[in-house]
Amino acid sequence: MDRKTKRLLLLVASCSVAGVVLGGTASWAQSNLCLQADKVTSECLTQDPIQETVEGMSTGLLAGAGAAFGVAWNVRHQD
Repeated sequence: MDRKTKRLLLLVASCSVAGVVLGGTASWAQSNLCLQADKVTSECLTQDPIQETVEGMSTGLLAGAGAAFGVAWNVRHQD
């Protein structure tokens, strides 16, 4: 495996991990805010906080990987 490929994989992996952490944290915080609101809605009560967190993490994973590939593509085309 050449140096550029290793750097791309490292970039994608680190951006994906950051996306998972940020997406999961944001979803978890949103579900907590929903439950602590002055007026709790039925939608808030019926949603599963774990499912919401996992959905946020998967969205963050895709966003992080997409951002990494976008940056790599941009850098490649600037050379």
